Amino acid sequence: MPYASGLHYTVHPAEGSQDRPPLLLIHGAGGNHLTWHPYIRRMSGSTVYALDLPGHGQSQGAGRLSIEDYARDVLYFMDALQIGKAVIAGLSMGSAIALTLALLHSGRLAGMALLGGGAKMRVAKSILETAGNDATFASAVETINSNCFGAYASQDLVQLSRQAMLKMNPPALLGDFQACDQFDVTSQLCDIHLPTLIICGAEDVMTPPKFSRFLKEQISNARLHILEQSGHMVTLEQPEKVVELLKQFMNELSLQPGP
Repeated sequence: MPYASGLHYTVHPAEGSQDRPPLLLIHGAGGNHLTWHPYIRRMSGSTVYALDLPGHGQSQGAGRLSIEDYARDVLYFMDALQIGKAVIAGLSMGSAIALTLALLHSGRLAGMALLGGGAKMRVAKSILETAGNDATFASAVETINSNCFGAYASQDLVQLSRQAMLKMNPPALLGDFQACDQFDVTSQLCDIHLPTLIICGAEDVMTPPKFSRFLKEQISNARLHILEQSGHMVTLEQPEKVVELLKQFMNELSLQPGP
C-alpha cells in the first residue's frame, strides 16, 4: 500500500512512454480517494494518482484547518515522488486546493480541472454546528450526503458515500468545512491563466452551476461543461462523461508547446 509524504495514494501508470505530466486527483471535504470512480482512477493515457488527504481514508494524522495547509500537503506529496509538474483535478474542496496551488505555485501545474468548485465555498451554519459534535455527527453526515447527490443517483451510491463519511473523525470533518467556509479567491481569479477544465452537475445544490459559470468568466483559459442528471458528486454520478472530458483535456494539453 503506497505512501508518500505520509499520504496514502493509488497510482495507475500510463501505458508505454509518456511525456505528459501526471494527473493528481484531490477529493473533497469528508472524502477519500474512492470519491473518484475507478473509471477515473484507472483512466488510460496518463499516469493517475489519487490521494487521501491527511486524516482521510488511509492517510494518518489530523485533518487540516485551511485550504492553504492542504495545498502544502499536495506539494510535499509531489516533491516526495519527484513530480515537477502535474495536472491537478479537484472535487469540491479539492477544487479549492487546486485553485490555491494555481495562485501560489503556478509553476508546478500544467493545468487544472475544477469539479463542483467555486471561488468561494460558504458552508451552511447547520453543518458547521453539527459536524464536529459526536452527538450530532450522524445527522450532519446525513444532511451532507442528501445534498451531495442528484435525483438520478442510486440509493446504493448514496448509502456507500454515507457509510464512508461516518468513518471519519468528527473534528476532521468539521475542519474540512471550516476550511471551505473561509476560502475565498474571488478577487484573484483573473490572475490565473492555466488551462482549466470546469465540470459541474446541473443539479448541484452544494456549489450550484452559477459558481462554475463565474469561474469560467474569470479564468482566461477555461472551458465549462455542465452535466445533466448529476448533482455535486459528478465523479460518481457521471464517471464516464468525466473520463471523456478529462481525457480530451489531457490530450489537448500534451499537444501544446512547452514553455
